[in-house]
Amino acid sequence: MLGAAEDGGWLFRRVMECGRRSGDSKRQVILFILCFCVCQSGAETLRYSLPEEMERDSFVANIAKDLGVPVSQLAARKARVVSEGSEQLFRLDQNTGVLTAKESLDREEICPRRETCTLVFKIFFENPLQLIRGEVEIRDVNDNSPVFPEKEMVLKILETASPGSRFPLESAQDKDVGSNGLQNYSLGSNPHFSLDIGTGKDEVKYVELVLQHQLDREEQGELNLLLTAIDGGSPPRSGTAQVRIVVVDANDNIPVFEREVYEVRLAENSPLGQLVVRVVATDPDEGSYGEVWYSFTQTSERSRQLFQLNPATGEIRVGGNLDFEEAKTHKMVVRATDGGELSAHCKVHVEVLDVNDNAPEIALTSLTASIPEDAPPRTVVALFSVRDRDSGDNGRTECSIDGDLPFSLTPTFDNYYELRTNAALDRESTAQYNITITATDWGRTRLSSRENIFVQISDVNDNPPEFTQEIYTMSVTENNSPMLRIGSMNATDADAGKNARVNYALVRQEGKEQPEVSVNAENGDVYILRPLDYEKVRAFEVSVRASDGGSPPLSAQALLRVVVRDENDNAPVVLHPPPDSSAAGELVPRWAPSGYLVAKVVAVDADAGQNAWLSYELAKATEPGLFRVGLHSGEVRTARAVTERDAPRQRLVVLVRDRGHPPRSATASLAVALVDGFSEAHLRVSEEAPAADPDGPLTLYLIASLACVSALFLATALAAAVVKVRRARRRETETLPTFPTIATESSAGSLPRSYLYDVCFAAGTVNSEFRFLRPLFPCFPAGLPPGPGEQRSSVCSQDVANLGEEGDWAAQGRAPLSEDTGPGAAEAACTANGGLGLNVTSDQNPWLSHQ
Repeated sequence: MLGAAEDGGWLFRRVMECGRRSGDSKRQVILFILCFCVCQSGAETLRYSLPEEMERDSFVANIAKDLGVPVSQLAARKARVVSEGSEQLFRLDQNTGVLTAKESLDREEICPRRETCTLVFKIFFENPLQLIRGEVEIRDVNDNSPVFPEKEMVLKILETASPGSRFPLESAQDKDVGSNGLQNYSLGSNPHFSLDIGTGKDEVKYVELVLQHQLDREEQGELNLLLTAIDGGSPPRSGTAQVRIVVVDANDNIPVFEREVYEVRLAENSPLGQLVVRVVATDPDEGSYGEVWYSFTQTSERSRQLFQLNPATGEIRVGGNLDFEEAKTHKMVVRATDGGELSAHCKVHVEVLDVNDNAPEIALTSLTASIPEDAPPRTVVALFSVRDRDSGDNGRTECSIDGDLPFSLTPTFDNYYELRTNAALDRESTAQYNITITATDWGRTRLSSRENIFVQISDVNDNPPEFTQEIYTMSVTENNSPMLRIGSMNATDADAGKNARVNYALVRQEGKEQPEVSVNAENGDVYILRPLDYEKVRAFEVSVRASDGGSPPLSAQALLRVVVRDENDNAPVVLHPPPDSSAAGELVPRWAPSGYLVAKVVAVDADAGQNAWLSYELAKATEPGLFRVGLHSGEVRTARAVTERDAPRQRLVVLVRDRGHPPRSATASLAVALVDGFSEAHLRVSEEAPAADPDGPLTLYLIASLACVSALFLATALAAAVVKVRRARRRETETLPTFPTIATESSAGSLPRSYLYDVCFAAGTVNSEFRFLRPLFPCFPAGLPPGPGEQRSSVCSQDVANLGEEGDWAAQGRAPLSEDTGPGAAEAACTANGGLGLNVTSDQNPWLSHQ
């Protein structure tokens, strides 16, 4: 048994150790040279020898030891042994590394008629892929004895045959080879014949009977000889046959063949019955001595099966299936015998011509069923061999891959090919490949075979998740329930398996409060954690990250915008009249016509949209037909002219309602006093400044509106004051002054122009207010008679007293200002009113009080 080349290092160490133990440096050098030669001789192949007929599972070699591979790696690298051909003769134990024969090996059956019998096997390793070639020589054992084709051979020899005549005998056959094959013949003791043993060009021994002394039929008509064939085994085996010599009367002529050797070339797979050759022998004798009969002699049994000889005509025809791959030549000996038992011999050599009748055979040796998509080019995917049993160009093959695929074939050695990748792979475009390999020979009629190899492309995390949208906009109505689902975000990943499993998470930002939303990590559903208030938060944005399950994970981000929808959850808030007073007082003269502006109800709603659209209506009134309210303005005006029959005190309830679903409302109460004049009526200015309203734009509108109205009122009051002063000067000479009983109404429908206004604005407030100080009409002392045609007003006595009983509402009159009025306008208005005083002294009008 020979070691492997891979075991050369081990062999070298062993040899050097032997040299060191010997202590002889010269011997050490010799051993080194010997080791080097051995290693070089086995550099490519593991070689072993094994005698035939060993028992099943007989030990052949320790592969792990010879290769220097740890036993544990045999299973890890999936080591296996593959024999050439369809039948697997050897078995490799991955646990021990021992190579054994699966069955008892019969050399004569495996390698018939061959001098050497070598079985080739290959050992394959994976991870990485490695191939090692091995050979096992089956040594012959002398287990077969020589055998003669016939147990008895009959020779008819003319008694006139001269000494030295030779008579061929049937050769014995021995299935063993070499020294165990046929080596010698022996002939039983006799006075007439001896043996002559020769060796042909094909190394086959033949035997001839040589006549030593002339025969005499009359003395002995028949001789029986024992022919023994002996092989060279130890102990030797032998076989015997009887040779019966019949002495025949003289026959002057023997058959003569036209040629001594007939050579024929015949294509394999020739049809049965096809004529191969016709041998012809002639005999000049007459009668039965001239008739010739043909028969095979010294011809193998296989040749006798493949060819049929017509004994009368000498025609040799095909009698079996000729296979070039089985035998390339057939040699036969034809004997021609006449009626006098004289014979002659000729040789027939048939050369079988190869025909391309075998398609290439593809044998898959190793296959990587799955490769990652990031495998570099030139990665080995499979290893296979191609074999064509034909010869020449008929046995020459080439391989190709069908279609345009990112794979290529690389020939290695001994008709082996490697299937490799030749480009980058992408599982997302092609998840698996069905590779068809075609092997074609070079025969005139080209034959081919195909083998399909399925290669699965395993996924690599090379694709990040992708959101279906860059920005997701979702809406939720305020005052929602906790953990309310408002929508879903979706991201897809082109990878597969865990690399395509997407998880969602919010992107935390430092310095910002925890968002009001939560995202389901598995399906991307978006939930609102807590109830939202539209008045506090109208919209917010968060970033959501989608990460896959790869290693390392890849991710993508999308923006989630949550819009809060308003809900009608805020009732209108009345700014004027203020809700802290039981009722707001307004003075209306009895001469007020229809459409006279009494007051303006101002309200706001914290909601948005139609939930903040307000409408005003008169819900309750002492005289329902006397007043009306502007649907959208909130202005309270007289619906008709005031009459003497109307009650002096009127109470109004104004309903303010929004347009939400369902609508919400608030009420404002107004107390209105119908008076004939404004003698002692005065307003108490609120000592406490109104609280600042956060709604800045509304305050600006109110201030702007009030500034415009106040400017108009101031101009009217100034003009009225000037007129009254002039009238007072003209009446100084009169005994009793006369005053008008009815105050005229301004063209704007506001309070009488004979009032002096002190308008003050508080910057940043929703509603500013102005004060009626005192009317310009005097209060008459008690007992003073009225002038002719004059009706005195009872404001100073009766009405003022009555109004005082109602509370402070009669002492105040407020008018709303537009929220567009700015703080600057308010300051200017206060400054102007401060300088608008009437210098009317008590000497000029002792009943006139002023400020």
